[in-house]
Order: sequence, then C-alpha cells, then structure tokens
Amino acid sequence: MASYFSWLRIPFLASSGLAALGSGLLYWKQNELIYPRNLPLGARTEEGVPRPKQFGISDYDDLRIPTPDGETLSAFFIRPSNKRLARKLTILMFHGNAGNIGHRVPIAKVLEEHIGCNVFMLEYRGYGLSTGTPNENGINIDAQTALDYIRKNEETRNDKIIVYGESLGGACAIRLVANNQEYGDIAGLILVNTFTSIRKLIPSAFPPAKYLAGLCHQYWNSEETLPLITKIPIIFMSGLKDEIVPPSHMTQLYSICKVDKKIWREFPSGMHNDTIAEPGFFDRIVEFVQDILGGQKMELRL
Repeated sequence: MASYFSWLRIPFLASSGLAALGSGLLYWKQNELIYPRNLPLGARTEEGVPRPKQFGISDYDDLRIPTPDGETLSAFFIRPSNKRLARKLTILMFHGNAGNIGHRVPIAKVLEEHIGCNVFMLEYRGYGLSTGTPNENGINIDAQTALDYIRKNEETRNDKIIVYGESLGGACAIRLVANNQEYGDIAGLILVNTFTSIRKLIPSAFPPAKYLAGLCHQYWNSEETLPLITKIPIIFMSGLKDEIVPPSHMTQLYSICKVDKKIWREFPSGMHNDTIAEPGFFDRIVEFVQDILGGQKMELRL
C-alpha cells in the first residue's frame, strides 16, 4: 500500500515552488499557476495517465463524457471488487490542482475495496485526457456534468452519492453540493485540506504576490459557499503540517459550517499531499460512511 501512495506525491512536487514565481505572473498567468495541469511532465499524455489496471483493478470503465459547452471529459468509473460488501453507493472524487485522475487511483482502490462502493473519478477540462482549458466556471460545469452522469446512468441512478474533494477539489465539491443538496441523493461530503478562497490562499501559497491578491479572477470562495449547505453531513480532514494550505483555512470552514452533523478529524503529521497516507485516515472515512449510511459493518485498519 505504501508503494501505491507514493504515486500521490508525484503531481505536487512543484506546488510549493510556484510560490517563488514573480508576482506579476499572478495576473497574466494565473490560470497556469492555479491549474498546473502539465505537472508532472507528461501528465496530459496517454502514457502519463496511470490506469486502474496498473493498481490491480479490473472492473472499471474508462469513460469519455461530453459537457454542455462542448468539451469531452475523461473519467474512471471503478466498481467494488469485494462484491460481498457492495452497496448502492458511488463516491464522486475531485482531485487537487496538479496531475491527473490516474495519480489518485490508489485512493479509489482503498475506498472501493473496503467500503464496497463505486468510485467515479472525474478529470477536469484541460487535465489528463480531457479537452479544453481549466477555469473556475468550466470546472464547475464539469462537476455538474459528472453528477448528472451518475444520476442518469442506469447502473448508478438509484445510488446514494458521497462527494470527496481534496484541495482545489474540495472547493469544487463544496460548490457542487451547495447547488444540489435539495435532490436528496447526496448523502455526505468529505473535505481534505481545502481552502477558504484562492484570494485568501495567495499570501501563503504565493508570498511574492500577496499584495496583488485582489487581481485574482479565480475566486473559489468556499467561505461564502459552504454556509449554504445545510442538509448534508460533512467530515473535515485536516493535515496540521500542511505547507500549502494553512490548517487555519480548514478550521475556519469548519467553524462556519451550518450542518447538524459536521465532524472534525485532524492528522498532526499530515502535509498537504500526504495526509491521505497518515495512520487512520481511511478509518475515519469508513466510520463516516458507516455513520451516515449504516448497513453492513466495514472494517479497515491502515
């Protein structure tokens, strides 16, 4: 399992280095800074997208899904390998701001094996093998496209849905859940090391550009959106040694969250990209799913 998780560190090796770039680039090149989709080298090539079969997963679909505005999104739909645990549940995963869905397959593997769920891994526009160029509005369209696919697909249309978002994916997940909580099919939200807003993140992530934060046109204002969620259980999973997103961002989001069932879990040694490898991380997710959905007891100790 440790060798699988080593994949998760690959896409983000350059993340902290972005902070050293000149502040003038924030305005003119901010999309390249916020969405470094070409990292690591080859992340947008066929060879640079690891497939589930490379991690021992055989029951999956490699999808291409059209968006309403003309893009084509790559996605993996992974079915549970442990049929004894299989349940009518799909976890919709949104990843961070670099790399591609292939780099996150180890996370999906643990989830499908130990929870008995489907995992739908969406590739944002401009990332991996998806077409287009990433931006806030477009990625929100992509997220809704993925959710609509799950709702309409015969195999998953009666499933409960849990939305999982890490870093940038957390902001995407918050917006999606806020816009769809009334439908009754979203059962929970998992947030990992996400931020309050891009503008408030800039002083720590891009220190030279802190005085130009107001010029940022990619907002991702979760601090404004999260309080709109009032019906969906949420678990906040925070690495206290996060060197990219200060843990205070997660603390603030937890404090303004208005749902009745909100859970805080912290990992004292967790950094931005390796909190998922901390002892007990997946145990906490399993407990959350068990708590909100009940059913057959799931066991996991990693």
